[in-house]
Amino acid sequence: MTQRVVITGGAAGIGRRLAERFATTGARVAICDADAEAVAAAVTSNPDWIAETPDVTDESAMGAFLNSVESQWGGVDVVCANAGTGGPAGLIEELDYSDWQACLSVNVHGAFLTCRWAARIMRAQGAGLILLTSSTAGLFGYPYRSPYAAAKWAIVGLTKTLAMELGPAGVRVNAIAPGAVEGDRMERVLTNEARATGKSIEALRAEYVRATSLRSWVSANDIADTALFLASPAARKISGQVLTVDGHTETLAPC
Repeated sequence: MTQRVVITGGAAGIGRRLAERFATTGARVAICDADAEAVAAAVTSNPDWIAETPDVTDESAMGAFLNSVESQWGGVDVVCANAGTGGPAGLIEELDYSDWQACLSVNVHGAFLTCRWAARIMRAQGAGLILLTSSTAGLFGYPYRSPYAAAKWAIVGLTKTLAMELGPAGVRVNAIAPGAVEGDRMERVLTNEARATGKSIEALRAEYVRATSLRSWVSANDIADTALFLASPAARKISGQVLTVDGHTETLAPC
């Protein structure tokens, strides 16, 4: 069966890799992303994709995008609530409330709007997978990154709750918790953390490596491998779970 897959934050990083890998299985793909240039590049490379640029925190804009997908496809099989932002870095007494709100809004409110739409359709279908992107920051305390940690813990709670609400209807809900993922986004995180802590980027990079049992970062392909497994018949009994793909994080506190 050809899967119909929606991915928020799907034009770059983990989201783009998810979209590309699902497409290789023959899936129909729809993405949204706030980065118009990245969306344009994705469409140029993949003209069959549905791709738009709504703000995931804007109820009206997201509704228009998601309802358009529904009208074209008639349903959906996999929804990846992946859109997120790393938020500010700093001690909590140094953070601006607006930055806190922005981080929670993209990571949590965007997931809510996406999952609410997916739940309605999948409950009626009696099948489907909702896959949320959390983080190892949703499992540990994370000094200097309190907004991000709070948001990603919220994603875990949302995952567990939706699995309970939708399970009787045959809908599965899981989360993937990546560790430090190679790529531009993590480089921006390191830059912000270096500014907040006074440490060098090289020192911070080494701390992240030492904090994992496998002494390594992960790649977007590692995340995509897990997503494709969860969307396969082999994972048909897996729901309400948070699967870490991180080389086994031991701590997010400074080493």
